[in-house]
Amino acid sequence: MSELYLLRHREIQGLNQLKTYTANGGFDTWKKVVSTLKPEEVTQVVKDSGLRGRGGAGFPTGVKWSFLPTNIWPHYVVANADESEPGTFKDREILESNPYQFIEGLMIACYAVQAKDAYIYFRGEFAQIAHKFEERLQELTSKGLLGDKLFGSEYSLRIHPHLGAGAYICGEETALLESIEGKLGQPRLRPPFPAVVGLFDKPTVINNVETLTNLPIILGKGAAHFRTQGTEKSPGTKIFCLSGRVKNPGNYELPLGTTFRELIYTHGGGILNDRAIKVIMPAGASSSLIPATEAALDTPMDYESVPALGAQLGSASVIVLDETVNISDLVSSTVNFFEHESCGKCTPCREGTYWMAHILERINSGKASKADIELLKTVASQMQNKCFCALGEFSISAVLTGIQHFRADFDARVEN
Repeated sequence: MSELYLLRHREIQGLNQLKTYTANGGFDTWKKVVSTLKPEEVTQVVKDSGLRGRGGAGFPTGVKWSFLPTNIWPHYVVANADESEPGTFKDREILESNPYQFIEGLMIACYAVQAKDAYIYFRGEFAQIAHKFEERLQELTSKGLLGDKLFGSEYSLRIHPHLGAGAYICGEETALLESIEGKLGQPRLRPPFPAVVGLFDKPTVINNVETLTNLPIILGKGAAHFRTQGTEKSPGTKIFCLSGRVKNPGNYELPLGTTFRELIYTHGGGILNDRAIKVIMPAGASSSLIPATEAALDTPMDYESVPALGAQLGSASVIVLDETVNISDLVSSTVNFFEHESCGKCTPCREGTYWMAHILERINSGKASKADIELLKTVASQMQNKCFCALGEFSISAVLTGIQHFRADFDARVEN
């Protein structure tokens, strides 16, 4: 069993209390960073660690920070706590049970890019968590861990919680920025990218909750220690959200490179009623469907290996379906979700998700012909690479791979 870094609260009772967190070394790294390191040195340590974004894209975190221009000020850091992907529930556990490690990581990121204001964007359903964070941030300010001229330096920092309204699209980083600014939560055209024109048109870093929670470990124990787990190109541990037809669903912190088989059978306890696995969705509702072959089960879960299966690791929200599931029903569920959550800004996504949902309803109600399956495939294919943001692309992943690998499930609905 690997050492727990992100889910330390499972080993340390009461870690969501400031007294307990500081008794276990909490904020010692923050003090060390501000008192002894230059901002560029912090960024270099994160680059050396190889930490990659845990929100889904897997982009190198330190490299992302280095994109901010040093001749445009102020800089901002935004923590993306808009965890809305079906099948993803890792950030919530951190926010509820290990919140101070996340806050300390956010502080370190702010110092690295010399941001004096940071925002935490909570999904609308996290209202209670957001209110608790307001209390925690006030407490940290009263203790001198946040505020002006920290630890006798010239550096000052304030963190502002911001509550969304429950829109999935606001998990997309530019829609999130629009929402903080009080505008309609819709994606921006890029370029310019947020690193240059972000929040309030200033250079901005946007990182996921899990990404930031790694930083106190990396700066505290060093980049080399962080690299002792995971793989060469995907170092560190990752929280895998396991759900679906498994005996022990939940969050599992494991080294990147752990196989699907180990996650599902060793940690997840196997499949309900010991049935056969039919399909794996490695990245929640946004996933391509992976047929559960022996080779797929033995594939390492990292940012390099999963794409070889025609999918992405994403946020590592692993949904497992067994032989009782009809893929046409599954695809209908994902498409209906994306149709509901489409912001409507671009025509391919707005119209494409609508028509895919209607075609699937026709197929699953037994009122379709085989030509409708081809029509569904055509609509999805015509959306590909034409949508304004990733939501439209996500909506077709299960459709195209479902028809590709499990055409018989669709045909059965038409024939019957």
